[in-house]
Amino acid sequence: MAVIEAERVAVEARPWWRRAWENLRSASGALLFMSPATLLVVVFFFIPVVLIIGISMTNMSTATGFQNWKWVYLENYRRILKHPNTLQVLRNTLMYVALTLAFFNVGMALVIALITTHIPRRAGLLYRALWLLPRLTPSVVYVMMWKYMAADAPYGIINRHILQPLGLATTNLLPIYPWVFVILVNGFIGASFGMVIFTSAIESIPREYLMAALVDGCTPWQRIRHVILPLIRWPLLFVTTYQTLSLLTSFEQILLLTEGQFGTMVWSLWAYERALSNYWGNFQWGFGAALATVLVLIGIVMAVVYMRYFQFEALIQEPKIETL
Repeated sequence: MAVIEAERVAVEARPWWRRAWENLRSASGALLFMSPATLLVVVFFFIPVVLIIGISMTNMSTATGFQNWKWVYLENYRRILKHPNTLQVLRNTLMYVALTLAFFNVGMALVIALITTHIPRRAGLLYRALWLLPRLTPSVVYVMMWKYMAADAPYGIINRHILQPLGLATTNLLPIYPWVFVILVNGFIGASFGMVIFTSAIESIPREYLMAALVDGCTPWQRIRHVILPLIRWPLLFVTTYQTLSLLTSFEQILLLTEGQFGTMVWSLWAYERALSNYWGNFQWGFGAALATVLVLIGIVMAVVYMRYFQFEALIQEPKIETL
């Protein structure tokens, strides 16, 4: 003990700059491996976010051009608060993200992963491959398929082959149930991502754990609840966070399906139309950047909430090894 104490005193007696240099040298390997990812984050996320925040504090638009703009600071954010569409678009966005995430991107993905890992392997692979088709199909073709499904008879598949034979009135279903189709269109695409992640996580669980649960008399639900789900908390956190951020910022399918009509305007599509694409050609880059900044803040808040809910700090702790 005296030798260890003497070594500790000797280490602390060294100059601070020498201790800092030795700590830097010991961490140089980790910094070297992290440098490519750090560079990508800085170039493609941090710098664009700073630029967007800067533009959001200006009145930059097609009217001012890139030379005659002025700093307006928080004026664009005050416009957002006073805008009559703000609350409705925010409600639409939160509803769209919550329902799509719960029923498809996480819920359906987890169900598919659980089912396909508990049936014969070849059948599971085939079933998962079919669920990848919506993601592999070009967006325009995929959305056109859904439009033809919802169209009025004699072109619409649902009207012609389901409602018409039953003697029910036929009509274009898209304007009547726009959110149903928006959620289905995006959900079938999003479920495939979580399906792949969850399947890999479930198949990586040691078989001894699952066999021990069977020996102990666990029902299938008890095995899922008390064995599988606790062991895939990392994938659950990742998929939930990633898919939430993806849904918050995605508008491609909504743009192709409804163009924001029938009450399906979401925040990201609103920012896109104000800044880059509208009927009048008056692109309000400052206002659109402010909308995008608000979306970034919402995404950060949701990510923090998820990390607290899934106990992120406990997940990253090193395993505690007890010694006798």
